[in-house]
Amino acid sequence: MSLTLRVYWGMVFAVFLLLFALFSSFIVSQIATDYLKKEKGESLSNIAFQMTDKLDQYMWSRYSEVSILSSLEAFQADASNEEKRQLLNNVQQQIPSFSWMGVSDNNGVITASTNGLLEGQDISKRPVFYEAREHAFVGDVHEALLLAELLPNPAGRKLEFVDISMPLHNENGDFEGVLATHLSWEWAEEVQSSIIDPLTSNEDDVEVFVISSEDNRVVLGPDSFVGRPLPLNSITKAKQYGTGWMVEEWQTDQSYLTGYSEAAGYRDYPGIQWTVLVREPEETAFETAQSLSFVILISGILSAAIFALIGWIIAGKIAKPLNEISNQAQLFSTGRDMHFPAYTGIKEIEELSSSLQLMIKTMSTTESNLLKMEGMAYRDSLTGLPNRILLELSASQMIGEAQLDGDKLAFFYMDLDGFKQVNDTLGHHAGDRTLQYVADIIRRQVPDSAFVSRVGGDEFIILLPYSEKGDKVALNLAHQIIQEISKPIPLDGSSAQIGCSIGISLFPQDESDFHTLISYADQALYASKNKGKGQVTFYQTLL
Repeated sequence: MSLTLRVYWGMVFAVFLLLFALFSSFIVSQIATDYLKKEKGESLSNIAFQMTDKLDQYMWSRYSEVSILSSLEAFQADASNEEKRQLLNNVQQQIPSFSWMGVSDNNGVITASTNGLLEGQDISKRPVFYEAREHAFVGDVHEALLLAELLPNPAGRKLEFVDISMPLHNENGDFEGVLATHLSWEWAEEVQSSIIDPLTSNEDDVEVFVISSEDNRVVLGPDSFVGRPLPLNSITKAKQYGTGWMVEEWQTDQSYLTGYSEAAGYRDYPGIQWTVLVREPEETAFETAQSLSFVILISGILSAAIFALIGWIIAGKIAKPLNEISNQAQLFSTGRDMHFPAYTGIKEIEELSSSLQLMIKTMSTTESNLLKMEGMAYRDSLTGLPNRILLELSASQMIGEAQLDGDKLAFFYMDLDGFKQVNDTLGHHAGDRTLQYVADIIRRQVPDSAFVSRVGGDEFIILLPYSEKGDKVALNLAHQIIQEISKPIPLDGSSAQIGCSIGISLFPQDESDFHTLISYADQALYASKNKGKGQVTFYQTLL
């Protein structure tokens, strides 16, 4: 069976375009889905890292406080037990996370403690005493044994603590006892909330686990898991590689995308080597990637069908001159006169070029959409400001440029005062509007050379380049921002009144490492909060 030229080239064109569209759609789909999966995995890994970072920094703060307290003269000299007890009570009032603090003699008997609890008790068999005879001791999460019936527990929950203890020596260096403390483990739940609560609604399935380094026991996480050991590869990988992500099957026989990170300590705090796991069901984690893959595939098939029709039309136009020639040849066979018209073929070539351009435009639109999605990974969806990922990338570049140009940078760590009250009284929608309003205020106040980002909740970070008089420039800008934010914020039918506290660290005066500079600015912010809020504190003033 013979085919006409139009049918032949139409079929060739249709088959070619169908295969090309399917192949292109498959390649683009694979690239897009692999990229989205990687972004999702790195997002969970970043959440795990933030959790370990906050755990380590919080423990470092308490570790440093106990270390400083143990070196005070009141515990070195022959101070009375009443004086020691009063000092411990004062510290506990300032830092409520210390559920109990006590001083023992060299035999392990408590001689002074907060509220007199356990005084006269022998703790020599407890790790908090015998592990601290030679050096500082930090103990993993454990239940309260001696304190279970003594400490208030209105919620009726199982009391768990983290231990920090330091050896005490007299002026001759002789061991005289230990300064022992029990930190309430409830602070870790507050850290977890600060990480999870700012996540968008599509992250509702995200769960955070804190794993003990001793027996892989869950010490923080969903109630059904707490106290159970987890034999997971992600825990092993965290101990080997620190931070990362993987897809693995949990004990529920369901696969989860799991981000992991190990708490390896911070500065002089050695760390307890907790492992933090952040998981999300694989089907929900990769839902966007799977939907995108389906859309791209359907778009490719529809594009192939459309272009096949165009190919049929073009094949007809290409065959038309030959049909005319064939007709003229048949006339010639009958003895009639024939006339071969002149065909240049330019118009058909132009139409083919136009069709190919349309196909390229369709593929370019798909690529443009992929680039837009890549940009969304670096932006806060509520305020439009850069997020922590883009902050780290931009900060490294700005620090490098400042080093080359001999310039300086001021790192602002901002936290809103009274924002929780706005959420509690006016609702989360008003809270979102307030955050957007604050973001606009900051944009208007900072120069074009500054970098502004929202790093979570009501926290913002500003990177301000300057050449000279940096302290004055940074201080003036900070006061301007506080003044503008402190004005009433108009909302629908009401208004919100908030404030702002700011901590500032300077590059290169304070440090040249980005993470350390942020940590210093955070410490300065903490000092501003302690001053009464609405304050500006430079890290240098804390030294």
